[in-house]
Amino acid sequence: MGSKDVKYLTISWDQFHRDARTLSERLMSAYPKIKGLIAITRGGLIPTAILAREMGCRVIDTICVATYAQEAGTRGEPRTLKAPLECADGEGWILVDDLVDSGVTAQFVREKLPKATFACLYAKPDGRELTDYFITEVPQDTWVLFPWDTAPSFVPPLSKID
Repeated sequence: MGSKDVKYLTISWDQFHRDARTLSERLMSAYPKIKGLIAITRGGLIPTAILAREMGCRVIDTICVATYAQEAGTRGEPRTLKAPLECADGEGWILVDDLVDSGVTAQFVREKLPKATFACLYAKPDGRELTDYFITEVPQDTWVLFPWDTAPSFVPPLSKID
């Protein structure tokens, strides 16, 4: 795919927060009593913080997974950098990520915590079936730009008059 063929979906902070609140409502209805939330780092950190606030959950853990070789910038086999501390097989826990794309990370994490519920805000077709809950489906050929991936920048006024 050439650079002209790249499609982008830019998610604003407002949209991201609305989607996280919607996901929170769905999870609270389905799971009124949970043990806690597990953020899949790094993408799951911010949605987990929002879900924790909205759901009144104070027990949060992380599972840190790397799929890219840092020095080469290429995809490799997933590996756990940090496992959750008290989650055993994941029963009663909700795994949270921002996006399921190819499904490589989701599959890896689900194998580690097979009884956990997997929730994310956005899902692409290749990984969608690995989620239990998601809010918006995104085409596989679209690159999602999250609020933390972009930065506001100065745009000069149209008028040249001060």
